[in-house]
Amino acid sequence: MAPQTLQPVPMLDFARQYASIRNEVLSAIEEVCDSQKFILGPAVDSFEKAAARACQVPHAIGCGSGTDALWLSLAAAGVGAGDTVITTPFSFFASVSSIVHCGGRAILADIDPRTFNLSADAVEEAIRSLPDTKIKAVLPVHLYGQCADWDAFRHLQQRYGLILIEDAAQAFGAAWNGQPAGSLGDLAAFSFYPTKNLSAFGEAGLVTTGSEQLAERIRMLRSHGMRRRYYHDEIGWNSRLDSLQAAVLEVKLRHLPRWNEQRRQIANHYDELFIRAGLAGLTTQEGIVLPYTDLRATHVFHQYVIRVPRRDALRQYLTERQIGSEIYYPLPLHLQTSLTQLGYRAGDFPISEKAAEEVLALPMFSELRPDEQETVVAAIRAFYA
Repeated sequence: MAPQTLQPVPMLDFARQYASIRNEVLSAIEEVCDSQKFILGPAVDSFEKAAARACQVPHAIGCGSGTDALWLSLAAAGVGAGDTVITTPFSFFASVSSIVHCGGRAILADIDPRTFNLSADAVEEAIRSLPDTKIKAVLPVHLYGQCADWDAFRHLQQRYGLILIEDAAQAFGAAWNGQPAGSLGDLAAFSFYPTKNLSAFGEAGLVTTGSEQLAERIRMLRSHGMRRRYYHDEIGWNSRLDSLQAAVLEVKLRHLPRWNEQRRQIANHYDELFIRAGLAGLTTQEGIVLPYTDLRATHVFHQYVIRVPRRDALRQYLTERQIGSEIYYPLPLHLQTSLTQLGYRAGDFPISEKAAEEVLALPMFSELRPDEQETVVAAIRAFYA
């Protein structure tokens, strides 16, 4: 197929999903409008209960965004001035900024080169390199929809007495050894930003926990530190989930298992197409490195991310042919201008830095068609030819 004949393929197409659930969504929104209860009303309570069941936890607390969910998790866990939290340099900015906003000190550790998730071995090396520093918590990120190696992190928790907080922003419906994301750590933070596999019609987030004490504190912190109206026990924040977003999310949650399975099928089809085209390799010197799924993980493929040689040139080539792609993430967190106070420099996390030069996310949404996937792979094959 000649490159100029390739059809456009969007990175995401929200309209296709909306068309399939339009009547359900509008009915749910109308119910909220009729109730005139817009903040922490019955719709929020209903969604929180449904989300808790899905994550197999006693408590799910809705909030304003995934970033707020991280801050609430850290604050509820008691992270404050001088407390140290270890996380990854290869993630969205909020994974670190939420620690800083709590007054904590962020320590970074490098990633696993296959999954891109925080490496438990690197975390332990960081702990051992700081014998005089008390590490309060570790914040692994379930990047791209695959859980971090929770067996290894549980081992670290037992050895060092750590609090484990899941950054599960990209992983609703993912699991580790059959146990859902959101139930693995002491706390977990989800984002429902519109690009997520479970998405709101705006900003929204969620914290899950098995602890009644932590859940009660999060509910207080999300509402200006109030347990009783106008009595403020702490200086919290305004991060209450609104009822319209909750109503939309509960509708979508009913469809999520099917959508996640469709994402896995799409990922498998991409794999087959790349292998059939002779493009797949174990390293970028040999070809395109396909996503790796740990056998213990149930991946939801929030993103389908490959490693490629000449990444930026390939992306420009795809853009010129109206084929969507994205880079998650082009600059590791330790090299961000606003985080120079962390004290890191180029070369400190070579695996993350190499990933930032090679990763490319391809179109991925549950309604993506096989012929569109074939178009994407045909364009990539043409570029390398």
